[in-house]
Amino acid sequence: MRGFYRLAAVVPVLKVGDPPFNADKIMDSYSEAVANGASIVVFPELSITGYSCGDMFGQSTLIDSAMNALSRVVAATRNSKAVLIVGLPLRLGSRLFNAAAVISGGKIAGLPFKEYLPNYLEFQEKRYFSSARDFDDECVKILGYEVPAGSGLVFNAGETFRFGVEISEDLLGVIPPSSNLALGGAQAVFNLSAFTEQAGKAAEYRSMILNQSARIQGAYIFAGAGVHESTADVVFAGRAIIADNGKLLAENEGFSRKSSIIYADFKPDWCDRQRAFRSNFNDDAPIDLISHVEISPLKESPDLGHARILSKPFVPENKVERSGLCHEVLEIQAAGLAKRIEHTRAEKMVVGVSGGLDSTLAMQVCARACDLLHLPRTFICAVSMPGFGTSGRTKENAEKLVHLLGAELRTIPIFESVTKHFEDIGHDPEQKNVVFENAQARERTQILMDLANSLGGIVVGTGDLSEIALGWNTFNADHMSMYNVNCSVSKTLVRAMIGEWAEGAGPELSAVLTDILDTPVSPELLPDEQHTESIIGKYDLNDFLLY
Repeated sequence: MRGFYRLAAVVPVLKVGDPPFNADKIMDSYSEAVANGASIVVFPELSITGYSCGDMFGQSTLIDSAMNALSRVVAATRNSKAVLIVGLPLRLGSRLFNAAAVISGGKIAGLPFKEYLPNYLEFQEKRYFSSARDFDDECVKILGYEVPAGSGLVFNAGETFRFGVEISEDLLGVIPPSSNLALGGAQAVFNLSAFTEQAGKAAEYRSMILNQSARIQGAYIFAGAGVHESTADVVFAGRAIIADNGKLLAENEGFSRKSSIIYADFKPDWCDRQRAFRSNFNDDAPIDLISHVEISPLKESPDLGHARILSKPFVPENKVERSGLCHEVLEIQAAGLAKRIEHTRAEKMVVGVSGGLDSTLAMQVCARACDLLHLPRTFICAVSMPGFGTSGRTKENAEKLVHLLGAELRTIPIFESVTKHFEDIGHDPEQKNVVFENAQARERTQILMDLANSLGGIVVGTGDLSEIALGWNTFNADHMSMYNVNCSVSKTLVRAMIGEWAEGAGPELSAVLTDILDTPVSPELLPDEQHTESIIGKYDLNDFLLY
């Protein structure tokens, strides 16, 4: 649907050293994933035999059985458009390779080999396998076909989707093969893995996967060997993770005794746009030779049931991440303002307060900047400027907020000055049009600017990113300030930051902040109720489109 492709990572039930049993389970999981709309299905490292076979890898019986099992798995894909990627040991002459078979339409399209073979602590892969670097040819003959093999393989599934494969430890390379594959055009990289479980290791791998997906600005799909591999002195958890450009799309819980499948819908076109926009991606060239392998086009996702399209993309869903982001953004805002105060030797911060979201956040930033500079909160001159549409609720909340933060409050009503302005320009105040609204906004900015001049201070702007993007402000009025602390913060994030502040504040301040959050967004420029979102649409949607 609309250029989305469903990616699936599977951790199947497995018996070490039993390829026929493993092939059955692989085909069952593949069929289930395809029935759920998967376009590409990836399985763990050496999943046809099991990773933990040890010295059995030296026996022809196991290797031959693996090849027979592979033949059955290949045949199972004959009537499907979905790609299957499975791991197996592949003997070529006197060498054994840790390989991934990329299978499409009943044929093996390519055989990427593992490049980095761990040989430390619990790993002894060099005892059994040769590296992809030891493979000098371009193709191998397998099941009667000449198949591209080795490293640097990018699979082109039609004109829209390109992907590559790396195996387990390859991710830990100083320059992982996935980086080279991405520079060669791969929008997604699949990793067949068998990493062992240790306390804290899962978080470490998750971080690496997210970071690598961000580095390649594409999708990274990871399928790890499951608990049934835990036959010796180590434990396997069966971790599966799908990430896209640094964001976690899907993850299983691990340690399941049953087969586990996770899905995510991925749009390759977004990857290409991101790479084109961030031009540093194109400053590099592939380090190693890239070979493009053409395969049949994939079937798009039948729906977006597994699409990780965040409704509020500027605001993390995870509470811990959201809290961390809110605190980080506040520190960035406050640090920038503090430096501006220091550099200009300003003697006051002048802020217009309305009892709305944006000026509330600006007040928090000003308070934090005062703390950083070891200045009293009275360094902040907060100005309430009630007009024709100001409600008692917002005016009271603004005053309470300023009081609780310990800042100076000045109240300067604008009724008389704006009415006089209407007389001067010949405007009928009964005409509640753009003149009626903008005159108030410009009068408030004039007051703030002149007051800042008289106090030797600067006007701290409050307008947020969403308003700026929409043009929802008045020219020569609230779109102007001497330093705008909210200009890079979306409205949805402003709301989240105030919510985070309310949770950690004392009872009285928390009550004020909560009421501000519950107040409908409004410019309050008309005597009647005026709701911003009824005019320009919901900020949730505007921020989604802006992102």
